[in-house]
Amino acid sequence: MPKADYLIIGSGLTGSVIARTLADAGRDVLVVERRDHVGGNVHDHTHTSGIHIHTYGPHYFRTNSDRVWDFVTRFAEFFKYEASLKTLVDGQHENWPIAASYIAKHIGNDWKPEFTGTPTNFEQAALSLMPRGIYEKFIKEYNEKQWGVPADTLSADLCKRFDVRADDEPRLKPDCKHQGIPLQGYTHLMQQMIQGIPVELNFDYLKRRSETQARELTIFTGPIDSLFDYELGKLHYRGQQRKHTFLPDTHNAQPCGQVNTPMHSHGPSIRTLEWKHMMLPAQAQPISGTLLTTETPFTPNDPGEYEYPFPDNTNAQLYRRYREMADDTERLLVCGRLGEYRYFDMDQAIARALILAQRILRHDPNADRLPNG
Repeated sequence: MPKADYLIIGSGLTGSVIARTLADAGRDVLVVERRDHVGGNVHDHTHTSGIHIHTYGPHYFRTNSDRVWDFVTRFAEFFKYEASLKTLVDGQHENWPIAASYIAKHIGNDWKPEFTGTPTNFEQAALSLMPRGIYEKFIKEYNEKQWGVPADTLSADLCKRFDVRADDEPRLKPDCKHQGIPLQGYTHLMQQMIQGIPVELNFDYLKRRSETQARELTIFTGPIDSLFDYELGKLHYRGQQRKHTFLPDTHNAQPCGQVNTPMHSHGPSIRTLEWKHMMLPAQAQPISGTLLTTETPFTPNDPGEYEYPFPDNTNAQLYRRYREMADDTERLLVCGRLGEYRYFDMDQAIARALILAQRILRHDPNADRLPNG
């Protein structure tokens, strides 16, 4: 029977960061993972052409936190990469976030919000921040494809602050202090992070939970509804189906690594990725051909394909009921993107996991007898 003081289910960022922190403090830790590799969605592999692919979609690491940056650079060297995205609008590659020059040219500078008052859905929230012409070309149909429902049924909270680049700055996060991609890849990063910690791969905890034992605490990072056998009903998620196309006679097919395709007329996919842009130029230049990946949203049934919690009030209310059940269960911590039904960027996931790990250590009944307690 696999057992430890601290049993961690899932080796994604949340599980691995907590595992590393507890192990560094001398705690007895075991990680079980349903997949055949560690790292969860923070994973990459190499195409036969030599092009490096992020297996579960593009990962642009960025953070303003020195603490988070110091943590990840313990395990990997990063090369600087500042993502620049384009959006295909009217046959042209336009900046995203949107350039002020585009609004001036196509909308004018004297526009006013179409919606006033307190928005109750995504469409109203968007129209309170941007001109309708921008909303309809860049925002509306992209989100309808992403979530599979009309925009006016989505939560208003999904609409972020409208970001206009007055200087037409093309970089996604130009003010972010630390940005990059691991030189040896994300798989290497996660393997190094969890090195020396016992890990059981191909171990589906939900099917084999009677085979495990946590003497102090079970830390579950999977879907919270699955932990309780969907007793209150299933939470809704979206994922991405990925199709890879290798172009042997093309060096680059896109102006940047990610081009969004927001309109229904572009087909069901929401973006196309070109991975050579996300490699060191010295590594990408000698490779003949290029690899494109289209991402098309869908509703998965397999928890291994869950990527995005669904942003509506019905699912938020259902999650809160499951959270109450989790909080009432002794010796259990449910956390992470799937456990907290909340999308985290990588740096956010790491920062939260570090906080949770320190809380665990503070309440550890063995803190006085274990090293570094």
